[in-house]
Amino acid sequence: MKKQYPFYLANRPEQPNTDLEVVNKYSGKVATRVAKAGVADIERAIAAAVEAAVPMRRMAPFERQAVLRHCVARFRERSEEFADILCIEAGKPIKDSRGEVERLIDTFQIAADEAVRPHGEMLNLEISPRTKGYRGMTKRVPIGPCSFISPFNFPLNLTAHKIAPAIAAGCPFVLKPASLTPVSALLIGEVLAETDLPAGAFSILPCARDGADLFTTDERFKLLSFTGSPDVGWALKEKAGKKKVVLELGGNAACVIDEGTDLEDALPRLITGAFYQSGQSCISVQRILVHRSLAETFEQKFLEATRALKSGDPAEEETFIGPMISEKEAKRLAGWIDAAVGSGGTLLCGGQREGALLQATVLKNVPKDAKLYREEAFGPVALIEPFDDFDAALETVNDSRFGIHAGIFTPRIDHALRAWDELEVGGVLINEIPSWRVDNLPYGGVKDSGLGREGVRYAIEDMTEMRSLVFRDTQKK
Repeated sequence: MKKQYPFYLANRPEQPNTDLEVVNKYSGKVATRVAKAGVADIERAIAAAVEAAVPMRRMAPFERQAVLRHCVARFRERSEEFADILCIEAGKPIKDSRGEVERLIDTFQIAADEAVRPHGEMLNLEISPRTKGYRGMTKRVPIGPCSFISPFNFPLNLTAHKIAPAIAAGCPFVLKPASLTPVSALLIGEVLAETDLPAGAFSILPCARDGADLFTTDERFKLLSFTGSPDVGWALKEKAGKKKVVLELGGNAACVIDEGTDLEDALPRLITGAFYQSGQSCISVQRILVHRSLAETFEQKFLEATRALKSGDPAEEETFIGPMISEKEAKRLAGWIDAAVGSGGTLLCGGQREGALLQATVLKNVPKDAKLYREEAFGPVALIEPFDDFDAALETVNDSRFGIHAGIFTPRIDHALRAWDELEVGGVLINEIPSWRVDNLPYGGVKDSGLGREGVRYAIEDMTEMRSLVFRDTQKK
């Protein structure tokens, strides 16, 4: 990691200051310093994006694809560097950091493929005598300058899910990375600066919240895509004005372990889903509903596997549980755990905190009005509860203001299809954890979990507008 990093304004690096300190999330020491943009910088970036809108729209699809392929090649070349930096600034275990770099590459490769695919259709307009001789077709055109705000938990790949579709669609953008993990986005900026994108096509600007208001309110932006907390996301939507808004927000994901489930198959997946990157994912497994016939065996095996997880320095290959993003967040979640136990919940393992490092924690009998049950934990915590009736279990899953993914482990196809019909979520995963995601899948939530879908092709739809064309055949009477 370098001692300092510039921001990128209109494709070019600028280093007006080193005001933003980036901390090693495990040691707590300053790892590097990053340039912080002010209001005037953001204004310049927006104006540059407006100027770049026409040149970006006029780029041929193969030219956009070439930019994205360049990124894929350079990300591969620098993959270990990217993983090491991600491990430092996000506290993500090194194996998981390498996995995120692979997904970054996948996301840009998917976008490169989508850049040259036709996004339109031929329409039959001859539906009555009045329309005889008419033909129709549609295409998608870039929406224009886009505003992006990305989160700290997947600072490479969730940033990629905004940047890569924008380039494929032909939209200039200004991105605000999370202040806790800005370097990952700036690494993407380093690579984009090597390409032939039109001047002003991209800006990546770490900034304070006062300046960030322009990312939401400025009418020159035609789309705002935000990934982060529900309270912030819905507040931004209220201020966004006429622009299109895409929100990827919080979750409270549940898994149902149906009667007859192969626990040897399900258990390692559930351990990963609950505790991968310290549970800091909006589709982390937070609630586990287990059929009563399996509950005792499941609890015993799940606790045994949880206690075996290695916590500590994320730079060590064997580490599974690294620090949370900050000591403040670890204290917040430890407080929720204590409150849940105080109101009748049973702590089965974990619950201890040292600085930002919180042990993998499992509870049962947590009251349904407890914050730990109702809200998004966003940390290494799983709650176990038994059920007797599958339909009642589905109702329990739906008893949440969130809804991104749900996981159903079942040997019964009728139960799988019923879950798909009944669950109020963006996606149902059968015999898999809700934390599983592939980057060409439509991804997003319902209720308080957000609006719209990511997954490159689906993001491109939001970043483009449909335009129709009608021909009248003057020779066809």
